[in-house]
Amino acid sequence: MSQNSFRRVLAVPEFRALFLAEILSILALVAVQITLSVLIFDRTGSPLLSSLAFALGFLPHLLGASLLSSVADRFPARRVMVGAQLISGVVMACMAFPGTSVPVMLALLVVSGTIAPVYSGARSAALADVLGGEGFPLGRSLLRIAAQTAQISGFSFGGALMLVASPTIALLVAAGLMAGSALLVAVGTELRPGRGGSGGLVASSLGGVRDASRLPRLRAVFLLSWVPAALFVWPEALAAPLATGMGGGPMLVALLLTAGPVGTVVGELAVGSLLTAEARRRWMLPLAFVSFLPMMFFVLDPGPAFAVVVLGLGALGWGHTLALDALLLAETPEELRGRVFALGSAGLMITQGVGFALAGAVAEFLPTHLVVAMAGGGGVLSVAFFGRRFLRLKEVRTAI
Repeated sequence: MSQNSFRRVLAVPEFRALFLAEILSILALVAVQITLSVLIFDRTGSPLLSSLAFALGFLPHLLGASLLSSVADRFPARRVMVGAQLISGVVMACMAFPGTSVPVMLALLVVSGTIAPVYSGARSAALADVLGGEGFPLGRSLLRIAAQTAQISGFSFGGALMLVASPTIALLVAAGLMAGSALLVAVGTELRPGRGGSGGLVASSLGGVRDASRLPRLRAVFLLSWVPAALFVWPEALAAPLATGMGGGPMLVALLLTAGPVGTVVGELAVGSLLTAEARRRWMLPLAFVSFLPMMFFVLDPGPAFAVVVLGLGALGWGHTLALDALLLAETPEELRGRVFALGSAGLMITQGVGFALAGAVAEFLPTHLVVAMAGGGGVLSVAFFGRRFLRLKEVRTAI
């Protein structure tokens, strides 16, 4: 049993504030995505423009992490988090103005996506201060669980909101939720000084990215986090064609979409509750392999029940991310924490987006079940390759 359990992490008042703020933030973001997607499609009749309401919430993350991430280190984390959430709330309120054109709405989404990694970097840096080294991966895990659960329920929330309210009201409700998130951070966390920095914000941000990329072990942690994650989302990206190929309908699509998130939540809770920090490190790579090995059974073109079970069982291995979080903190110089965490978050968003696109592209030429099996094989190879590199670097460091 882990001495630093989820219960102890949740007992920390500052973490509870960050936890609840994350839930409100995700609900607001999902409500905006759904509202704008429907609103833009109604106005233009364009599926492409409607889909941009989802894509533009993620694509600017790399821009924000590259150009603005030094904000997360230079200023107190509480002020950065509150400021970022308030800006997002104002952006959402601006979208609610009657007559706002589609290009302006999409531009506002770019603004929101650009500041998101700044908030994420400051929040992760604050989390390390609040929980310490042993509690950090557990706190990150709980925030992921909260985000995933809030995102799933957020689609229902956003849909229900659209049924009972106009798009203007729905966007204002989202803005209010984001303001509530900022208020929770403002009153629930301590004001700690920033980590300092000099020079222009953009130059300092780019310098942080450069410095992080020059650290071999940190680079290895990033690659082990990003590349497998880009393959792990392929079944989710192909849920609709998978269900069609199995002769199922919307219910099967929903089951295929939820199998992974449910397995991920259970896996992270089990690893965080049952394993010590040292055991999590030992089991990191075996669990990462578990994430992908079951997907290879899709080569057999399984039926609906078997497919759902396989995806759920594989997702249990995603508990290995707790060890990755601990390694990320250990390998990050304290003065770069905000920038590194912002870069890590942005990189994960971008690689998963690329994974969605690649899954669809490959499925244009191959049967969907074989594409999922390919993702499983690719995931195993990526874990083996990048895990081996990481272990080699570890041996070198130990020898030194």
